[in-house]
Amino acid sequence: MTEPASQSRPVLVLASASPRRSELLRSAGIAFTRAPVDADETWLPGEPPPAYVERVARAKADLALRPGSVVLAADTTVWLEGQVEPLAKAADRAEAAAMLTRLAGREHFTTTAVAIADLRGPEVRWHEFAVTTTVWFRPLTPAQIDRYLDTEEWRDKAGAYGIQGAAAGLVRKIEGSYTNVVGLPLAEVVELLERLAVG
Repeated sequence: MTEPASQSRPVLVLASASPRRSELLRSAGIAFTRAPVDADETWLPGEPPPAYVERVARAKADLALRPGSVVLAADTTVWLEGQVEPLAKAADRAEAAAMLTRLAGREHFTTTAVAIADLRGPEVRWHEFAVTTTVWFRPLTPAQIDRYLDTEEWRDKAGAYGIQGAAAGLVRKIEGSYTNVVGLPLAEVVELLERLAVG
């Protein structure tokens, strides 16, 4: 899928197949083309969640580098204080239920790392940052978790939920960027792209 190019500004290359990231960029009026990549997203034992997503975002961008382009990649994870291993995408419904049970009635964190590679000069210029949002889930019964799982929205989402869908009813409050929880800290990304005159 290719979005129409801007006539006056270089077009961003989005190294992601995520429909949510595409929708967020489109909502901000950013012109882009998609170049999904297949990066290794394996978590390394002992790796702090923010460092994990920073590494994966950089790896995704590396796979999409094109001379003369500006490449944007991102990776999102969900994690709990005091528990090093992040909550990745659930492999099946049982794992998703276990994740939501752990999140119920407490706070957790969503970190999205962004890596932007500017290849318009003689060498790659990197711009990298990460944003963390605190999310509080309301207490949930097994039946309430089952009802959410029935929506199938948990598939292919870190922490087994998508805040922009039915899971909005599970969230009591957030502190920080909402779009960061969706998959891209949009205000921070747009600000950087404006400075780079991209999109």
